[in-house]
Amino acid sequence: MNFKLGRYHFQVGTKNTRFSPVSRLPLLPLLSSLTVALGWGAAIPATVAAERVTLRLGPFEQAIAISDLERFAKTGNLPNELKLYAPVLTPQVREVLNRRLQIGPNVADKLIEETLRTPRGRQIIQSLGVAIPDSSVDQIQAAVSLAARQANGLSLVGFLRAYPEENITLDASSAIALALQFNPSYLQTQALGPLLESDLAVNSDTPFKPSFDPSLLGSQIVQQQTLFLQDRQRNRTIPVDIYLPRQEQRTRVSSLISRLSPASRQPLVVISHGFGSDRKFFAYLARHLASHGLTVVALEHPSSNIKQMSVSAVNNPAQLLPATEFIDRPKDISFVLDELAKRNRQLGLLQGKLNTEKVSAIGHSLGGYTVLALAGAELNLEELRQFCKGSSAIGQAPGDWLQCAAAELPERTLKLRDQRIKSVIAFNPLVGQLFGKTGIAQVATPVLMLAGTEDTITPALNNQLQPFNQLRGSKYLLTAIGGTHLSIGDPGNLGITPNQSSVKERRGEETKPLRQLVQGVSLAFIEQLTSEAKTYQPFLTPAYAQSFSKSELPLRLNTALPASITSLVEVGKR
Repeated sequence: MNFKLGRYHFQVGTKNTRFSPVSRLPLLPLLSSLTVALGWGAAIPATVAAERVTLRLGPFEQAIAISDLERFAKTGNLPNELKLYAPVLTPQVREVLNRRLQIGPNVADKLIEETLRTPRGRQIIQSLGVAIPDSSVDQIQAAVSLAARQANGLSLVGFLRAYPEENITLDASSAIALALQFNPSYLQTQALGPLLESDLAVNSDTPFKPSFDPSLLGSQIVQQQTLFLQDRQRNRTIPVDIYLPRQEQRTRVSSLISRLSPASRQPLVVISHGFGSDRKFFAYLARHLASHGLTVVALEHPSSNIKQMSVSAVNNPAQLLPATEFIDRPKDISFVLDELAKRNRQLGLLQGKLNTEKVSAIGHSLGGYTVLALAGAELNLEELRQFCKGSSAIGQAPGDWLQCAAAELPERTLKLRDQRIKSVIAFNPLVGQLFGKTGIAQVATPVLMLAGTEDTITPALNNQLQPFNQLRGSKYLLTAIGGTHLSIGDPGNLGITPNQSSVKERRGEETKPLRQLVQGVSLAFIEQLTSEAKTYQPFLTPAYAQSFSKSELPLRLNTALPASITSLVEVGKR
């Protein structure tokens, strides 16, 4: 592994390591705890003998007191013994050292064991063998067992203090490289994956055999129309793709009745894409819903679409995503609904086909935030600013870092609710700290939420599982064990390709069952706003979701998290 920090280059390999990940697989859970520890920092009282750490940097080697390393983490001041390591002990490294991971002493071993079942976990072990070249498995076991049970969480300093020798040797460049690439919230969700697969499953001896399947294409031919709506007040041009079911020509009388009785018509569906994406991302879903008689509107947000992906790397998330976009995105949808309401009353193709008073909003990633805000979730900028204070992209999931762009908004709280939104589907939503501890509980509409356990952009634990637990109304959780951030996107969409992602995305044929399930469940969920609610209710059940489940991509659908999962989710809160 190559690692670059400033003008210094380091090469991390596996040569001369005393670890053998193949021969010591039964002890992998213990090593995973160390992986977690390397990413976080918080002092744990010393209860064993370790007092010094020997840092190796190329040909240089220096023994220092653990208390000096702890002092650097707290103050940023380098003791004389650490001056040699100034090139690598950067403010970013200090930031990593000053974080901690709370998973709770009672559940630590279980989470750790599940983490190491993944290829990513085994890859980390190889890196650990380089970072701690003179350690034995027994020593690692003793230190991790103690450090993982401390009330204030797993930490690097805590691990060092718990090490059962007076001295521990660290290869400085290898250890720092490992810590900086560590994604804590993603690792937490990975650990939960197997537990979600088993504990969310519902066993039944009766096969699920419905009279029809809403995941299959409907009978109506779909027409598509593109509009470019001008919001002159905000100086925004909003492209809109409208997917219309082709229906028989109606008489003037029936058309008039339809316009005067909007509640009798199907709800309108609005789709909001994620950051760096476009309105084509869910084209397959839009066509599917329209083939079943729904009118679907997919809009594009001009300041957070695919054009933003061309921006070079920045240190401040607000340079990549304008803070105002957290307000403008929900307002884009409200504006589009206003404009479509006018066209619904005018002569033309759209007349009488746009029920803008009964809307089901679908959003992915940042679009998930968008539709939740429209459904009543309240931004809490004060809590967000506390979370984002002094943070950087180092050691964070991209979504956790990107949300901090909103911290520059002048308001303390924001209410963006649109009463026309009657239900919400949030796929891999970016939630994080945006709504604080209670903001998402203000959502008053039914919510269908999707979480993927391999999502490194918006890790499920703090972006979906915790927020889902906070929802108070009617809710459904669709869980894709092994699903990534882009797994549910249209495979033919050129807006985002796997090559644009810095992590491996599962897309295409291997995620086809997930997209089929999304088609069926989305239609069934939206139909709950109509007189056909009872007919579609069986497709909002665990049995329906599990009928699409594959061993390589288990799928679950639940209305609540079981107690076994809830306890882990609550422990994982920051």
